[in-house]
Amino acid sequence: MQPSAATPPATARIPSRSSGQLALAWCVHALTASGAVLGTLSLVAIFRGELERAGILMLVALFVDSVDGSLARRLRVAERIPSIDGRRLDDIVDYLNYVIVPVVFMVWIGALHPALSVAPVLASAYGFAQSDAKTDDDFFLGWPSYWNVVALYVWRLDMSPGTATAWVLLFSAAVFVPLKYIYPSKLRVLRLASGLGAGAWMLAMLFVVLWPERAHALHVTEISLLYVAWYVGLSAWLGRWWRWGS
Repeated sequence: MQPSAATPPATARIPSRSSGQLALAWCVHALTASGAVLGTLSLVAIFRGELERAGILMLVALFVDSVDGSLARRLRVAERIPSIDGRRLDDIVDYLNYVIVPVVFMVWIGALHPALSVAPVLASAYGFAQSDAKTDDDFFLGWPSYWNVVALYVWRLDMSPGTATAWVLLFSAAVFVPLKYIYPSKLRVLRLASGLGAGAWMLAMLFVVLWPERAHALHVTEISLLYVAWYVGLSAWLGRWWRWGS
């Protein structure tokens, strides 16, 4: 029996793999992988005492991570290069840049005792390994190990070791608390506002890293915390934190 002419061939559902599209897909993977290079350079800068350079590299790595996922989904990278697990690659790079680099940074500046670095490193290893670390409705489950953000504030707010340690231990515990936090690149509401806020925050933190005295005089570091409050508040609202445990 001949198939109906109206029935599309099976190959019609397979995404095109032209050389140009494949090249773009590989470029996205290269962009993601470049985060590992940035993380390595950050560690080198830390060990050389070049903290401003390390701070800039941490922010660049954060920017790369904020855009590569959206690009991968738009270009259908997973379908065009099925042999590479983009999510696994992203997790490997993120663990380096979001955990190892900033924890080493905090230890290096004397804000965190080396022995206590065990808490964020192990807590985040657990967090990254959870099968439901990213929920089906596009949230992070548990505090999403933003140690790079913590490290920058610990540094530029000149926190005492005691205060910094208290925050580190608090956030380490928060990794295990199954509250939902928004996944910015997959946000379904207020996406534009959140994206603009994130961009403004990155520029503000770049200013703080490069010109700390001027930033201190203008209270840029403190003002930048408004976006952090926005992120937490939006997470609590959309993630329905009040229903936790029900």
